[in-house]
Amino acid sequence: MGGVIGQWVTSGGLFIVLVLMLVNSCGVPIPSEVIMPVAGLLAAAGHFNIVVVIIAGVAGNWLGALLAYSLARRFGRPLLLGPGRRVGISERHLDSAEEWMQRYGPAAVFFGRMLPVIHTYISFPAGLAKMQPLWFAGLSLLGSTVWVTFLSILGYEVGANYTRVSGPIGTAAIVIAVVVVVVVVVWYLRGRRRDAPTPSSGA
Repeated sequence: MGGVIGQWVTSGGLFIVLVLMLVNSCGVPIPSEVIMPVAGLLAAAGHFNIVVVIIAGVAGNWLGALLAYSLARRFGRPLLLGPGRRVGISERHLDSAEEWMQRYGPAAVFFGRMLPVIHTYISFPAGLAKMQPLWFAGLSLLGSTVWVTFLSILGYEVGANYTRVSGPIGTAAIVIAVVVVVVVVVWYLRGRRRDAPTPSSGA
C-alpha cells in the first residue's frame, strides 16, 4: 500500500495528501499511518516542504473529521447502520460509542485522534452524542495536529537517515501493520457476532 500511496502523492502532490487524509477521517480505511510517513519521506527527498506537508495533512484530517461528525449528527444511526455496516459498524458498536462519548467526551475526541484505527471512526460517536461543535472542532484540530506532525516527522527522519534506520523501521512497520489488521478484524467480527440473532429471538 505504501508504494501505491507514494505513486499517488508523487503524481498528485500535496492535494492528494489532503484528499487521502480527508477520506481516512470519514471512515474509509486508508491508513494515515502510511499516508503521512510517505509524504514525509518525499519531503526528505526534496519533493515537498515538510511544513506544507504537515499543513496539508492536518487540513485533510480535520476537514474529514468535521464532515464525519456533521453526517453522524445530522443523519444519525440510519446512515451508520445502512452504508456503515459495510465497514463493520453495528448497533452494539454505536451503543458503546455513545456511552463512551457521554462518559469521556472531550478527552475521547482529543486522544482518539492520535490512536491507530480509532482516529478513523472517532468522529461518528461524537456526532451521535451531539457533542458541542466548537469543542469537537477545537479538540479534533489539536489531536490531528499532534498525530499528523508525528507521522510526518517520522517519515522525514527515516528518509533523511534511511541507511541507518531502514532495518529497524521496516521491522517495526511490519509489526504495527499486523497489529492494526488484527484489531480491525477482531472489531469487525465481534460486531457481527453480537448482532447475530440468537436461537430464542428467532423462535
